[in-house]
Amino acid sequence: MAGVPDKAAGAFRTIGELSRDTGLRQHILRYWETRFPQLRPLQRAGKRRYYRPEDVALVMRINSLLNVEGYTIPGVQKMLSEERKSPPAGSTGPVDLSGIRAVRDGLSRALAEDSARG
Repeated sequence: MAGVPDKAAGAFRTIGELSRDTGLRQHILRYWETRFPQLRPLQRAGKRRYYRPEDVALVMRINSLLNVEGYTIPGVQKMLSEERKSPPAGSTGPVDLSGIRAVRDGLSRALAEDSARG
């Protein structure tokens, strides 16, 4: 609609708005909801869909993988399910706190010695 300002980045989008913004037809978006369990927009009374910003980002990613990079639906499903299982980027697992505690104890001793002198 002409003259209607775009919504804020964090605003929810209806299926019509998402369809307009992405160029994807509404039936494609509904189909993707059946194929990708990660894509679950909120549904209010009357089954009206409201896509959260993270849903919009996922739709954009799925669209890019399927229509730009040439992945198949099973390929994208596998990729997304593997990402859910893997730890977040930069995470190396459990943190060993012994080194941090040693530094803390050393600083505590140094502060105690310094306050005893002065």
